[in-house]
This record gives sequence, C-alpha cells and structure tokens, in this order.
Amino acid sequence: MIDLRSDTLTKPTKAMLDAMYEAKLGDDVYGEDPTVNELQEYIADLLQKEAAIFVPTGTMSNQIGVKINTNPGNEVIIEKDAHIFFFETAAPAVISNVQMRTLPSKFGEIDLNDIEDAIRSDVYYFPKTTLICLENTHNRHGGTIISLDHIKNVHNIAKQNNIFMHLDGARIWNASVVTKIPIYEYAKYFDTISVCLSKGLGAPAGSVLVGSKEKITLAKKWRKILGGGMRQAGILAAAGLYALKNNIERLEEDHKHTKLLANELNTLNNIRINLDEVQTNMLALTTPNNITAAELVTKAKQNGLLFNAISKNKVRIVFHLGITKQDTITAATILKKILR
Repeated sequence: MIDLRSDTLTKPTKAMLDAMYEAKLGDDVYGEDPTVNELQEYIADLLQKEAAIFVPTGTMSNQIGVKINTNPGNEVIIEKDAHIFFFETAAPAVISNVQMRTLPSKFGEIDLNDIEDAIRSDVYYFPKTTLICLENTHNRHGGTIISLDHIKNVHNIAKQNNIFMHLDGARIWNASVVTKIPIYEYAKYFDTISVCLSKGLGAPAGSVLVGSKEKITLAKKWRKILGGGMRQAGILAAAGLYALKNNIERLEEDHKHTKLLANELNTLNNIRINLDEVQTNMLALTTPNNITAAELVTKAKQNGLLFNAISKNKVRIVFHLGITKQDTITAATILKKILR
C-alpha cells in the first residue's frame, strides 16, 4: 500500500532511533533534560529568536501561541482554511475565549485590503483585534508558499495597528528549501512561530514554539496548564535534533515527487493542474465531474493507494520520506487508470 495521506506517516530511521537511544536525559519539567534544552536552543538560534519551548504537538504549539498573544474576548484574523481554524477542534474558543475572523484567500495569501477592513475600530461593542495568524506552507491550499513580500506587508499592517503576529510554520522547512530563503528571514516578522518536527522531517512526535523570552516564559505556564509538560522528553527531542540536522534539505525529494505526479496526471484530458500551484510536497487535485473525491479515494484504496478527500470534489496527496520515485510512478499509474 502506497500511503500518501499525510507527511505525518513517516517513521524514524535506524540512525534516528540510535540518536534517541543515546540521548542524555533529565526531567524537562524542571528544565533539566539536556537534550530538550539543546533542541530548544538549536531552534531558537535557527530562527534567530530569544527562546523556544518543546511541546508534544503542533496543535498545542499553535494554541499556546494564540493564548499568549490574546486576552478573552479578543478577535483573531485568520485565513478561512487555516489549520488553526479548520482542524483544531475550536480550541481558540475553548482555551483562549477568542473569536476567529476568517477571511478567504488566493492560495493562502489573504488580500491586504481585506485584512485592513477586518481590523476592528476601537468601539466598545466590537471585540479588539489583537492577533493575525498566517500559515506557511498552507495545508488546505495544497502546500502553497506564503511569499516573504506578503508576510512583510501583513506585518506592516499589524505593526501600524499594534497587533501581534503568529505563524503556523509546521512546514516552514518546505518553504525555505524551495525559495532558498533562510527560515529566520520568515521568522523575523512574527511574535511567535510554531514549527513541527513530526511531518516531513520524520521525527515521531513534537513541535516547538519560538518567540521572545517573555512570550516563552508565559508559554511554559500554559504548556503546564494544558498538560504538555513531559519528563524525560529528551528521547523525543533527540529525534527532533536528528531531523533538523539531517532531513531538511532532503525535502527537495518530496517536492520532486509531487511535481512528477502532477506532470503525469496533467497528461489526462479530463484533468487540468496549474503546475505553478504545485510548490512543495502536496498536491490538491480537483476531480473530474464524473467522480467525487470520496469515490476517487475508495477506488484508489482498492488499487493500493491511499490519500484523503478534503472536500466534495478535491483530494489532497502528500509526499514524504517514506515514498520513493518508483512509488510515485506507481501512484500515477493507478490514478491515471481510475481517472480515464
């Protein structure tokens, strides 16, 4: 079975398992796990921020980011298909007691005029706009990259209005590999950044929230409240360190496999793919009129290929380090057979 449902499906390599086995351990709740401390320092340095905190999941990292940048009753501006809004179980409402102001976009980049129009004026019957969240790369738009110019423009709007910025950078590594823009260049425009180790980089678990010392001190309190304080977490941190040091550049292989599949499917008469939109390790494929996304998923599974439907007529296909070029060619053959 070729599994293209998500890049979270990766499993540790032998070398990563060896690093985990050899990790130096301590109690991280006391701040005494040397491997966790090394990971946090490594990522803070990589993003050129003051501090970082290791947490179990990307959802927790994002939600702590929302919490420490808002107060109850505030409003958050976010793209309508963003992971924080779409996939995180209404956590901003539950944990932070904030309202989400969702805006449509083209490939994840919200129109700047729409952002400016959405910022609330200082009137007592309006919630206060205190945070803008961006996602890079953007999951539901098919792994598209949010440009540095767009980020700068949004940052200027936020700064003019005393609004914080949070980045869901679960796949920021993919954006950096494609654009050759250092990760710290993306990070400098955000007050907090969430990065994930358990997707394309191949670690079994873990995300890191990065920001100022003040922000991360507050984040540590909220990690505890949310039950995210782990003890000898260096076992997982070691996997993350290995991933960061060995698996970032190899993401280019996933990008090549995605483009290979897109080019193969583009030869079909009933499929049209804008190859400019195929930028990283994801392919958002609109199905022909004669088959729904759910039907395509079912037929593909019967032929040994897994991926997910993300709407009535769209599927998401994701490449990762467990997938070879031959797997990609086989996946293309299966899909072309079904779609013909």
